[in-house]
Amino acid sequence: MADGGLPSPVKTTCPYCGVGCGVAGQAGEARGLSVKGDQAHPANFGRLCSKGTALGSTVHLQGRLLHPMIGDRAVGWDEATASVADAFSRTIAEHGPDSVAFYVSGQLLTEDYYAANKLMKGFIGSGNIDTNSRLCMASAVAAHGQAFGADLVPGCYEDLDLADLVVFSGHNAAWTHPVLFRRMEQARARGQRWIVIDPRRTDTAEGADLFLPLAPQTDVRLWNGLLAWMDRNGGIDRAYVAAHLNGFGDLRRVLAADDQSLQAIAQDCGLTSDSVLAFYAAFAETQKTVTLFSMGANQSAQGVSKGLAILNAHLATGKIGKPGAAPFSITGQPNAMGGRETGGMATTLAAHMGFSRADRERVAAFWKTPQVAPTPGLKAVEMFEAVRDGRIKAIWIMATNPVVSLPAASRVREALAACPFVAVSDVMADTDTLAFAHVKLPALAWGEKDGTVTNSERRISRQRPLFAAPGEARADWRIVADVAKAMGYREGFGWRRPADVFREYAALTRFENDGARILNLGPLSELSDAGYEGLEPVQWPVGPDGGTARLFTEGGFQTPDGRANLKPVKPQGPARPVDADYPLALNTGRMRDHWHTMTRTGLAPELCRHSPEPMVEIHPADAARFGIADGELARIETRVGHAVVTAKLTDRQRPGGIFLPMHWTNAFAPSGRCNPLVEPFVDPTSGQPEFKHTPARVGPYGEAWRGFLVTREPQSPPDGLDLVWRRTPYDGCHVHEFAGLGGLGEREAAAAALMPDGEGEALAMDDPARGTVRRALLRDGRPERVLVVTEMGGLPVRGWIADRFLDEALSMTDRAALLAGRAVGARDEGAIVCACFKVGTHKLTAAVAGGAGTIEALGAATGAGTNCGSCRPELARMLRTQSKEEARHAA
Repeated sequence: MADGGLPSPVKTTCPYCGVGCGVAGQAGEARGLSVKGDQAHPANFGRLCSKGTALGSTVHLQGRLLHPMIGDRAVGWDEATASVADAFSRTIAEHGPDSVAFYVSGQLLTEDYYAANKLMKGFIGSGNIDTNSRLCMASAVAAHGQAFGADLVPGCYEDLDLADLVVFSGHNAAWTHPVLFRRMEQARARGQRWIVIDPRRTDTAEGADLFLPLAPQTDVRLWNGLLAWMDRNGGIDRAYVAAHLNGFGDLRRVLAADDQSLQAIAQDCGLTSDSVLAFYAAFAETQKTVTLFSMGANQSAQGVSKGLAILNAHLATGKIGKPGAAPFSITGQPNAMGGRETGGMATTLAAHMGFSRADRERVAAFWKTPQVAPTPGLKAVEMFEAVRDGRIKAIWIMATNPVVSLPAASRVREALAACPFVAVSDVMADTDTLAFAHVKLPALAWGEKDGTVTNSERRISRQRPLFAAPGEARADWRIVADVAKAMGYREGFGWRRPADVFREYAALTRFENDGARILNLGPLSELSDAGYEGLEPVQWPVGPDGGTARLFTEGGFQTPDGRANLKPVKPQGPARPVDADYPLALNTGRMRDHWHTMTRTGLAPELCRHSPEPMVEIHPADAARFGIADGELARIETRVGHAVVTAKLTDRQRPGGIFLPMHWTNAFAPSGRCNPLVEPFVDPTSGQPEFKHTPARVGPYGEAWRGFLVTREPQSPPDGLDLVWRRTPYDGCHVHEFAGLGGLGEREAAAAALMPDGEGEALAMDDPARGTVRRALLRDGRPERVLVVTEMGGLPVRGWIADRFLDEALSMTDRAALLAGRAVGARDEGAIVCACFKVGTHKLTAAVAGGAGTIEALGAATGAGTNCGSCRPELARMLRTQSKEEARHAA
């Protein structure tokens, strides 16, 4: 026990991105939790990002799914398990094994993934299990397979410390992997250079030595041009090519078919010749070069080609397998790598084995089953199309929210609404996907799970429980095993604990592995229960002496001849070009403090304040062209959907393109859902969707009035009114923003619905001449509801009002000021910049005015930027803006 009688801190692993940070969690009373970074974990050495820092705000039981449900009826586990097993068994008996499917998630632990894959591919006998990693990493997986012979990430995080040059290709590390970004900031202080390739001037690009704002879908052209330039200028490592590579001659011939002059490349990519030359020269002259590629490269109908073009450049120059030199695919989810290892993707069998006869026979012998899936299954997008057209009649969705996250998301809604049987395992009781479930299965959440995850550098770490399982929630692997046994497959699923599952998976990686398969966890298959419990982070492959930091240090690729393959790729245009009807390219992605579909980050008010609402970033020139005003609502349309969000004018967005974040759901912003707009084009090899380029058009929404409602509990939009609606959690309350197109009748109906008569003290301050309604309801001296609606003029700030919901009782001054939105002389914190310490723009501006002229000085004065560092690029931007304003005033 720790001091004070509390349990000792537990070392576990963060559930967010693929960095795989170590966390030390201290559980307290009433599910209280304090977290800090694990100083000894080699992924983060004690650092945590804003999301990891806020984990303690996400472990409460509010909104949890705690009991199995059939329809709206709570049932016991035996009945729920039997219902799922009977539905799948009956469907298979009537329509064959390919009439069922599993759709799983990088939020699962490796043990969960292994159990689900074993049931579907080994005993049901279908390849129809795929994962939401298909949406983020599938193109890198396919590129690795073609070049290296298997899905093998050669580098490690130490390479980011050692590199002299880091190229970020479609990777906004400052937001998506901030802990790694902080490591690279330290390397930059000793001279490391950064080059960013991205259509948007992201926070990562803001701090780069060279920023290449390339035109959408021109990545292959740029990287092919690099190879051609190096071939002309002596940048190819001829000795490495001769010793370790195949296909160099074919690659040269394909490159020669295009005009590879700097001028032609620059024109095609929308860049200047000087910037292209600067990139090429820096890459050629710097031996210690790491290229980080992520969603910007992968999420494309050309994603595999983009990945191969990057791998070609590193292979042909020998920048691989060496300290500080690697092409490095960075995963988005905490266990995307673990899912890839265990066969969670429809295109692989298990343990990096495919569907060849030899691999199938090997896996069948190990699993002791005669019905291993004969062929790959359906990938994510085609899987849900098969649900929609009736080929798949029963589907089990685990730990993911495809109704929000898949492209053409409205079609996914239609598919699940028509599917004869849908089972969903989740931790939350209300998600967009759970609305379609016939059976709901309560799963353990982070802080309750017990198992392993694998991060982006192939490092296996333990997730350990901090709390006992709440209600009737169970581990995902156990839920799968119980269903498998109920389907008659008892012999294959008799595990009693997660260590049993892990040891079996590790043994499969070693089974009949004479060194041909690099993925090998052999020694870990012999762990005792105590050894599993105390397992320290280790990188695979694991040998007698421990883990392996880098792959291919002396060649040795997983191909028949041990040589890597250079794969020629040709530049292609977008899957669907923009045109006169849809003249803008829609790009989608993540925000700094949010994660996926907000089922976790939406529980933490501190993570909802930096980007509190869905918005569309648009260049001022395009905004003027289409009549869009900053801060007003804009309507975005594509051929498959539409959304209404707030417009944000910024020159950080490339002209001709718009950016829309993907996180918001029906629960937070029904009108602001992003992926119903994304056309379902996919890479023909990987099946990864094109999230970075959908032709779109924009126009003003034309709201006639706007308002907000502050309440203690979340509210849904009023029935019968067509309002744009969004919700932002605050400490102690929720702020709901809304707008409408109608006139007085609609405003009055909204006010009546949102401020119903109730017990308490009612306050009102209406101004009919301006179409303004200001009302509040107090109970026991505390605010319960505050409503402001206006046709003319602005709305008061929400922060000060929201803070009053934390007061035990309102002062007379605050009562009088509540409807005005601010007491005399009071200020809210402004827009939140630092989520870790809730530091807003007003405090930062005051610190700058007081003489804080550096990021370090701002940190000393306010705390901003001193924890995870996610906000440091924004702090730097504030300082640059202040310097420019001072220079103008001085002039």
